[in-house]
Amino acid sequence: MIYQKGLIAVMIALLAGCSVAEEEEAPSSPEQGVFERRNVAPDPADQSLAPRSAEQAYARIALNCINKQYPNKISHVLNSAADVAEPAKLTPAFYGCFDWHSAVHGHWLLTRLWGQDLVPEMDEEIAAALAANFAEEKIAGELAYFRGDGRAAFERPYGIAWFLQLTTELREIANGDGGKAEQAKPWLAALEPLEAAIVANIKDWLPKLAYPIRLGTHNQSAFAFGLFLDWAARSGDNEMASLVRNKTLAFHGKDRNCPMAYEPSGEDFLSSCLMVADLMRRVQDESEYASWLSGFLPAIPTDGSNDWLAVGIVNDPTDGKLVHLDGLNLSRAWALEGMASGLPSDDSRRASLLASATLHGDSGEKAVRTPHYSGSHWLASFATYWRTQRGIDSDSSSPDS
Repeated sequence: MIYQKGLIAVMIALLAGCSVAEEEEAPSSPEQGVFERRNVAPDPADQSLAPRSAEQAYARIALNCINKQYPNKISHVLNSAADVAEPAKLTPAFYGCFDWHSAVHGHWLLTRLWGQDLVPEMDEEIAAALAANFAEEKIAGELAYFRGDGRAAFERPYGIAWFLQLTTELREIANGDGGKAEQAKPWLAALEPLEAAIVANIKDWLPKLAYPIRLGTHNQSAFAFGLFLDWAARSGDNEMASLVRNKTLAFHGKDRNCPMAYEPSGEDFLSSCLMVADLMRRVQDESEYASWLSGFLPAIPTDGSNDWLAVGIVNDPTDGKLVHLDGLNLSRAWALEGMASGLPSDDSRRASLLASATLHGDSGEKAVRTPHYSGSHWLASFATYWRTQRGIDSDSSSPDS
């Protein structure tokens, strides 16, 4: 069930910032195969169309972003001079939105809103964009890149976790009924070879990982493990589910007194403590989880207050690192709601967890409305993950999944 987070006063000119405030790219060459937006649906950047929903605005941000090649930050192993190429040639499907992982979760955002029928007036445009980028030849290019020498750890674990969330979304749609299911089936089929390569890499990596990665940025293991489990539950991969569950319990089953007072650090977009707590509710039943959480975060209030955890502050939204704290507020929001969902319904901590989730989520959503590409290219995905309760409406919340 999708919870409404309150009316979002969408600031029209600012929301258009992903494409309006940025100079449009020059027309792409034929070999790039870049999808060209046709504006077949109403554009939330058009001020004559008020009121418009946050979902419309977030979809527009992603549509304006997924094929925006520059600026671009690539993490790229060069094996020879032949590997020097523009992003769209290196990774033909996921080259936009500044970096590979943001392009992936931009596609997830569109798939999520489209599949949940949250932006029906934009369905045609979204489907055209997804069909263009999920073409078999483009995904074959992605697969070839992943198989290149020295790239086994490419986008591990953050980017590949989002990729599995994307295929999870498509699989749910494809397994349904109606026209969208039929549209999603060939897209999923095109992505499955890359999915198989990524899953094989994860299964090779997990047994070797001796310690949890407790950073508040891309390399964190807890966030990725949660998405791995959600994927395993939807795909029926019991081997993956067992690997991740066992690692989760080994890494965090005895964790105690997580130092929330040390959070956040200045560039976090994931909470080291709360993401572990959101992960553990996926592998324990309610009673086990309630007991574990008491030892892990003993200071959670029982009075329903929302001010026990201060929101992250961003002093310069144009700084690509400092703006991470806006994402932290959103990821905290979904983690806090996830934690509440894992507790018994009469647990006295639930009210404060949910109250703080709303405080953080509302603060984070305000940041999505900034005109600065450093934040707008990825924050809409975080806002959509929270608004649509993606981490909670998954069968993986059961420890037996």
